Amino acid sequence: MSVLNGKKILLGISGGIAAYKTASLVRLFIKAGAHVQVIMTPASKDFITPLTLSTLSKNPVYSSFYEKEKENENEKWNNHVALGLWADLMIIAPATANTLSKMANGVCDNLLIATYLSAKCPVYFAPAMDLDMYKHPSTVETFSKLKEFSNTIIPAENGELASGLSGEGRMAEPENILRFIEADLERKLPLKGIKILITAGPTYESIDPVRFIGNHSTGKMGFDIAHAAANMGASVILVTGPSHFKLDNHLVKIIRVVSALDMFNACQLYFDQIDVAIASAAVADYRPKNPAVQKIKKDSDDFTIQLEKTKDILAYFGENKKNQYLIGFALETENEIENAKLKIQKKNLDLIVLNSLKDEGAGFGKLTNKVTFIDKNFNIEPMELKSKEAVSIDILNKIIKHYA
Repeated sequence: MSVLNGKKILLGISGGIAAYKTASLVRLFIKAGAHVQVIMTPASKDFITPLTLSTLSKNPVYSSFYEKEKENENEKWNNHVALGLWADLMIIAPATANTLSKMANGVCDNLLIATYLSAKCPVYFAPAMDLDMYKHPSTVETFSKLKEFSNTIIPAENGELASGLSGEGRMAEPENILRFIEADLERKLPLKGIKILITAGPTYESIDPVRFIGNHSTGKMGFDIAHAAANMGASVILVTGPSHFKLDNHLVKIIRVVSALDMFNACQLYFDQIDVAIASAAVADYRPKNPAVQKIKKDSDDFTIQLEKTKDILAYFGENKKNQYLIGFALETENEIENAKLKIQKKNLDLIVLNSLKDEGAGFGKLTNKVTFIDKNFNIEPMELKSKEAVSIDILNKIIKHYA
């Protein structure tokens, strides 16, 4: 899966002959799983039609600050600020000498430049111009200034130019632009090279072939952490109990298990290979000692099940960790802070993520969570109620800070 999957890309097209290549570029972005919006300068429409790019991107194409609405002929304002804030990435291709000069000097005379000046995301630009223009001191100075703005140049390629000359200045081919951006993003991912083991979901402990002891965990928290970690470049092993959630990412290896013993065995297999363990699963503390081979019949008014302790996965992590960074979860209903501190000491944790069932919006089956971080030095950091996706980012930021 491409690192661009799910990314919101704003493609700016300026008026050069290489604009015809942007049809292929849009298709490649879409194929990589990105969402694409296109902004064109008025001059670029002489080289490729907005209809072509709108059809390929499945979104309207913008080229002016105002547009006439067909039904009532009212003017519609195209909000350049909203477009700039929408994007995860902005790519300007082709970037002509004229457009690059405007970018460098803030000459805001069209929608593309206004959006560029409003963008908060990383900006890439792919120059396209004739050889002498590309080498001209003013262009070299423009490149230098844009690099100072933290914009990233996608180097022009050598080849036949529109003038008939041959040399440097040709816009990079769409496939090469895609590969350049993917490689650059992967290189900058904060968790690249880190291997993370995550446990998620409940465990089911069999009473008989039909019934089991379980809990209300859905696995969403663990899946959200795995998804976010992969997006940050980590290699993830996700060991999950029964859960309906799915995750399609080549950086995530999913191992589906049922019981606490299944989960323990899977974690034991991989623990020595990982850098970080995040134990977010709600693992059963006890299991039936002698599960029935056949379905138990309702023959008496009273029924007793003898339970025995399951193997403690988090304790195993703490006892066997070498350089691994170990994060545990605690779901408490009373004496939350004290119990969490005891768990840190007992399980040899580096960080615990404390949940309380007393907090509105927290707990099993919710889209949100309210956690408190407590580290091994007992520093306490309460967080506000957030989506579980946002909590996942907070957890991973702790890991990034650890490895910084």
